[in-house]
Amino acid sequence: MHTQKIAILGPGSWGTALAQVLNDNGHEVRIWGNLPEQIQEINQHHTNQHYFKDLILDEKITAYLDLKEALDQVDAVLFVVPTKVTRLVAKQVAQVLDHKVTLMHASKGLEPDTHKRISEILEEEIPEKLRSEIVVVSGPSHAEEAIVRDITLITAASKDLHSAKYAQEIFSNHYFRLYTNTDIIGVETAGALKNIIAVGTGVLHGLGYGDNAKAAIITRGLAEITRLGVKLGANPLTYSGLSGVGDLIVTGTSVHSRNWRAGDALGRGEKLSDIEANMGMVIEGISTTKAAYELAKELDVYMPITQAIYQVIYENQAIKEAIRDMMNNEFKAENEWS
Repeated sequence: MHTQKIAILGPGSWGTALAQVLNDNGHEVRIWGNLPEQIQEINQHHTNQHYFKDLILDEKITAYLDLKEALDQVDAVLFVVPTKVTRLVAKQVAQVLDHKVTLMHASKGLEPDTHKRISEILEEEIPEKLRSEIVVVSGPSHAEEAIVRDITLITAASKDLHSAKYAQEIFSNHYFRLYTNTDIIGVETAGALKNIIAVGTGVLHGLGYGDNAKAAIITRGLAEITRLGVKLGANPLTYSGLSGVGDLIVTGTSVHSRNWRAGDALGRGEKLSDIEANMGMVIEGISTTKAAYELAKELDVYMPITQAIYQVIYENQAIKEAIRDMMNNEFKAENEWS
């Protein structure tokens, strides 16, 4: 493939890691952000200290404050901004983009209030004449590991297989590999909802529970994620793939995961407001818990773990009490999907 010009919107940890992958593959990478000091730092010092203390970026990676400039003549645009600002940034892109691009995103969450997936937001805000079918880049991936070129396997999902293959081609190399998938609903819901379960596994760790409990919440968490996804139109098999169980394992068992760290701190008795202030990064699992809880109620889907985490975060229920309630839930058959 010829060298592609790619604009990455969002210079956070994952946006920066993906910029490096694309740069390693010989593409022209532009990062857009709205903090002047961060953009200046990337351009002058080739660092992004807030996320990666000791890392030097290739000087060919250029950062932009001006969105129109960043999007000038690009082949592809990759959204990696927090879920709650996706719509706002998409509106800005629609105003300044003047040609058709391959549109991708690598964020994980559901929009507060509307409960929409990120591809749905992008479809609504960016006219069809300016974009391909949207490609979701998602899977088990810590930015901290991808940035040091650790082996990472993830999924590129799109309703249009040709667009998914484009993402597969531009990203894949000797340490970073993408598999294509056409189940965009499954991949997006898996990526969003696993953050809730990761908060739960962190809580159990913070409380001092062992591996049995961790395996239980990950497995039963996957069952309720699948239940909701299937109700929304996903293929259940997607949840046993990289973007499903793969992402759940990596997020639900690692200190690199800010959702796991937030849960761990909750389990140790810290206040949520303090945890969010100390993290300095968005904890997507917190807002996704609310969206998923509301969606499950609306669609009448049984999600006991999500409900318990919601009650702890939003209704101040004592964690031990929430766990006791869950253990006393009605008895179920293991493979019940209703």
